[in-house]
Amino acid sequence: MAVALSLLQYLETADVDYELIHHPHSHSSIDTAKSSHVSGRQLAKGVVIEDAEGNYLLAVIPANRRLDLARLHHQLDRQVGLATEAELSELFPDCEPGAVPPLGAAYGLEMIVDENLEKEPEIFLEGGFHDDVIHMSGLDFSKLIIDTPDGNISRPM
Repeated sequence: MAVALSLLQYLETADVDYELIHHPHSHSSIDTAKSSHVSGRQLAKGVVIEDAEGNYLLAVIPANRRLDLARLHHQLDRQVGLATEAELSELFPDCEPGAVPPLGAAYGLEMIVDENLEKEPEIFLEGGFHDDVIHMSGLDFSKLIIDTPDGNISRPM
């Protein structure tokens, strides 16, 4: 079982309870939810965006939803677009492509969290690889995002 080193170190210093759950290899966050037998609304996925000044932000949304760039632009009051695969490789060097952990603090990134995640009693997250998820209580997840802005930044798929 594998978790990205940066994320593992962050979780250990954050003093939260979590467990690692192995699942069959997946290719997307919704496939991860299915192969882990969890609801897509409980699996937090990270989507990296970049603004016009070249600043990165990690938007964290449920796996069963899509990031709504128009809502995000309105909430942040700045133009944003999706980061490229090359940029993701630089930002998350200890992760497999496409397995962005949804905890920006572990990588020095600012975050914004979709308000739909804050209602869940249990949260699952990708740990940087496509074969494992991290499970924690919604309360522990709340501790990790305590000072993070939130909003209605996603829409149904």
